[in-house]
Amino acid sequence: MHKLFKALLMSMVAFSAIFLATGCSAETGKPAQETANSNKFPAFQTVDVAGNPVTQDIFKGKKITVVNIWGTFCPPCIEEMPELGKWAREMPQDAQIIGLVCDAIGPSDKETTAAAVKILKDANASFVNILPDDNLLKYLESIDAVPTTIFVDSDGNIIGEKVIGADVAKYKQQVKGYLK
Repeated sequence: MHKLFKALLMSMVAFSAIFLATGCSAETGKPAQETANSNKFPAFQTVDVAGNPVTQDIFKGKKITVVNIWGTFCPPCIEEMPELGKWAREMPQDAQIIGLVCDAIGPSDKETTAAAVKILKDANASFVNILPDDNLLKYLESIDAVPTTIFVDSDGNIIGEKVIGADVAKYKQQVKGYLK
């Protein structure tokens, strides 16, 4: 019985490691590995989780913006949020991070917004997190897994390699390489 329990425990640990490395399916919460391919981030006019207006002008004035696409249903997304919050406070002046709450069905989605606000507060992650407008909802249709993290330059161009799954060290490596 002890060997069976140990084998079951090891299987659960292995599954958890795979789950955390690959992320959640944006629709089902199951592991997935593909995302959108586009070299221009869509124009948008929306609000953040606090109701403040946000447009693609958020990218201007920064050499690089880390866009973390995440969902309130996704354990790996939630687990990386404290580290993202800490990193956002330490970023150089020419870089920033923003979140995109993928499971909100628009700026008027009060239930998902409330869940996102609680997650961000609990994680001490005070960086801007936006709710998708129609253009971003259309863009999110091509995102298969969260977290998916992309990198955007000051002109709104998607640059570098997207990162699928929770891997803050990899995000930092990309930003550091771009800012050199």
